[in-house]
Amino acid sequence: MEKNKTLVLGATPNRERYAYLAANKLVHHGYDIVNVGIKQGELAGQEILNGMPEREDVDTVTLYVGPDRQPPYYDWIIGLKPRRIIFNPGTENAELAMLARKAGIETNVACTLVMLGSGQY
Repeated sequence: MEKNKTLVLGATPNRERYAYLAANKLVHHGYDIVNVGIKQGELAGQEILNGMPEREDVDTVTLYVGPDRQPPYYDWIIGLKPRRIIFNPGTENAELAMLARKAGIETNVACTLVMLGSGQY
């Protein structure tokens, strides 16, 4: 199966958060998403999953969780075997980026919203 999903880590039903905007824009641009966060609810037509759900179909992980809250997710993110991880503004983390690169995962310090808007996603 070809990987084509974007996992939005830090998903929230709060309309004022960038994760909310990014999830909706991803869907608007035709991307399938998986929402993972600590909040309950729905975002862009998909349930927000809690914890660290097992997935085999993740192409991209786009981060909306600050670096101080990322360590518990390291092994899980790497274990998803995504093609790339996007470190959105405020989520930059040299330690996770190094682990990802060692695992052959591309890392981008970028903004998902800008990438989508400029056709670079």
